[in-house]
Amino acid sequence: MELNLVVLAGQLAAEPEIRTFESGSNLLRLLVTVRSTEPRRRIDVIPVVMWNPPEDLLGVEVELGESVWIAGSVQRRFWSETDGRRSRLEVVAHEVTFRKEAGLEGVRGTGRGEYPRPA
Repeated sequence: MELNLVVLAGQLAAEPEIRTFESGSNLLRLLVTVRSTEPRRRIDVIPVVMWNPPEDLLGVEVELGESVWIAGSVQRRFWSETDGRRSRLEVVAHEVTFRKEAGLEGVRGTGRGEYPRPA
């Protein structure tokens, strides 16, 4: 059995970026920090993308350091540059929830359907 499932609870490390392509598809890009103490203390910065996020995520105002919960899968993306071929691991989110720490109330968005390629 194979399973590609990622669940992250971290903090927003940069302003969310929204791109709109000629095809009409939208792409939400996030950078999320996750703190770990095992096996050693570190902070990982994880790139997250969500294709065609719901309207409630497109208009939400969030602050750096705000808590975010992500559910999705890992994907390796490849592209070519003048000095060779590159790749990057990123999380393709199926669900994103921004959380306010105090009341744990937040804005939640679920991506559904196909994940189109940019035009």
